[in-house]
Amino acid sequence: MAAAENLLKQETSPYLLQHAGNPVHWRPWGQAALDEAKAANKPLLVSIGYAACHWCHVMAHESFEDPETAALMNALFVSIKIDREERPDIDRIYMAALHAMGEQGGWPLTMFATPDGTPFWGGTYFPPEPRWGRPSFRQVLQGVADAFHAGADAVTQNSQALKDVLARQATASIGALPGPAQLDAVAQAYLRMTDPEQGGLRGAPKFPNPPIFRFLWQNAFRTGDPAGQDALHLMLQRMSQGGIYDHLGGGYARYSTDAVWLVPHFEKMLYDNAQILDLLALAHAHRPDPLYAERAAETVGWMLRDMTAQRIDGKAAFAASEDADSEGEEGRFYVWTRAEVDALLGAGAAAFKRAYDVTQGGNWEGHTILRRVTPRGTPAEEAALAQARAILFQAREKRVRPGWDDKVLADWNGLAIAALAHAAAVFAQPAWLERAREAFAFILATMRAPHGGVAHAWRLGRVTAAGMIDDQAAMARAALALHEATGDRAYLADALSLVEAAQNSFADGHGGYYTTAADAADVPLIRPRTAADDVTPAGNGMMAEVFARLYHLIGDPAWRSVAEAVMTAFSGQPDQLAGMPTLLAAADLLEEAACVVVAGDPPSGALASAALQAPDPAVVVTRAAEPGSLPAGHPAHGKTAGATGSVAYVCRRSVCGLPVDDSKALRQALARRA
Repeated sequence: MAAAENLLKQETSPYLLQHAGNPVHWRPWGQAALDEAKAANKPLLVSIGYAACHWCHVMAHESFEDPETAALMNALFVSIKIDREERPDIDRIYMAALHAMGEQGGWPLTMFATPDGTPFWGGTYFPPEPRWGRPSFRQVLQGVADAFHAGADAVTQNSQALKDVLARQATASIGALPGPAQLDAVAQAYLRMTDPEQGGLRGAPKFPNPPIFRFLWQNAFRTGDPAGQDALHLMLQRMSQGGIYDHLGGGYARYSTDAVWLVPHFEKMLYDNAQILDLLALAHAHRPDPLYAERAAETVGWMLRDMTAQRIDGKAAFAASEDADSEGEEGRFYVWTRAEVDALLGAGAAAFKRAYDVTQGGNWEGHTILRRVTPRGTPAEEAALAQARAILFQAREKRVRPGWDDKVLADWNGLAIAALAHAAAVFAQPAWLERAREAFAFILATMRAPHGGVAHAWRLGRVTAAGMIDDQAAMARAALALHEATGDRAYLADALSLVEAAQNSFADGHGGYYTTAADAADVPLIRPRTAADDVTPAGNGMMAEVFARLYHLIGDPAWRSVAEAVMTAFSGQPDQLAGMPTLLAAADLLEEAACVVVAGDPPSGALASAALQAPDPAVVVTRAAEPGSLPAGHPAHGKTAGATGSVAYVCRRSVCGLPVDDSKALRQALARRA
């Protein structure tokens, strides 16, 4: 007999522990829960969310903490609670099923499934009473259970139809290598979707969509058309002055609920801020701006101050997220009243209120979300505003903080490590590079997997989820970023080790990679397989980038072959390519990258620094005391270091230019493609 109790108290995920006191008899995901459902002949209720999710908290307070609703759930279902950040593989399957039903995705995700895990109906948030044309959650529970036990045709038909959809999505679709025509078509489609006034994509809600805007940025260097560059600059300018940015503590919220970047849901995610930091570095390298430098420094400050996870042997990686809510209210930690600002700032309040949109009535539910609404002032004026922000920050630190999800996720940390390595070069911040190296060392030391790669999630001394392809890809990409930034070949060896683990445990036999490892025993129905980016770049897209970089770094044509194989494994349906901007950017990197070979220059030397500060993402940096020592397949093989000291060779399309010994000239050579 299964325990008539909530089993989440045994978990480590902060999100699952948020629900450990519910009267619902929650189970964690696993075979035991499926066996229980089969034995009891009950359908599964699978509820998926994450610790920083505002509407997840709302549904929890309204329904999961309600004894009447919980009793109904306990009587009719085996209820499973999943942290989508800990188990993105399971979330991906059920979210794909929800989309196949014609429903808009989001969290909380509420999915009903047969005892073997096959989905048959679902939705997202359900209100406690009928509202907005939606039935109450209790009505949904009773109706779904009745349909299941009656053997309703809808249950049988939906189950089989969704199985078929998921199976098709996991099937290889081999096509041609994406070329300029495909890149142009996707770029133009995205540019038509951009907001010419506020930046980002049109409409609301507004997400940063880093994979899309990074692709547009890189594609602009390929075509020479500045529209993609302009689109990123505009988005960063608007976001960085809007309410989506935390003007006191640094860091960007996940998205804005409106079309003008004013009102976020306040949660801050590591993955967003890592990718935005990388975009800030690219934009600043292209068009230096004090705003970019400030936002980068403030965002890294937030990462170091508030997002450093548990230390082990003196090293730490980065935590996953900060919540939207504190003291049961969304945004309470972040918003202000005019009276509070006046009391804290005194004579300096008037200037601050003008600059940051502080009014008597506020700009959101009677309060003010700080946003910068005035142009940059004189140095003295900006210094006064900085002092005012520091005063408000110290006062805010005395408030009850939002919840903190301090689990360590390898894929998100990989994004953060690569971004810190890049930003350290662009903004001349060597301490950021050292912090990136520390996080990388932590993950390799603490989260190594039996297959030689890395696990996905870790907290409180425990690995809590097996590694996925996104983890291997993001950490291999981070290893190459550290190798290029430092010249340390140990990082190149780490990247090769992670690539080997991916090949041994995740390869699909068609050039691409499954989301889960071959020995993953608790994934229902299918092994997910995708190159479509979400809010983070897809693992297959990052693998393609890693292989393309290895080809340019090493010169072995075998790396070109495996890079092409990943790309063609997902290109058989050309209408799907728009969802794969990271894969398309990798295709450009493979064909068009500038490989900069630096000879006779120390790791922090002027030539290496100039190459690492290039605004074009399709630049690869390697160091060779004697270029002639490079493998025979490398275009710089046979070149000499030069008698006058440090030189750099810029190699494109397997041809190297004349040696460059001046960092300014090297910057000019990398500012645009020849």
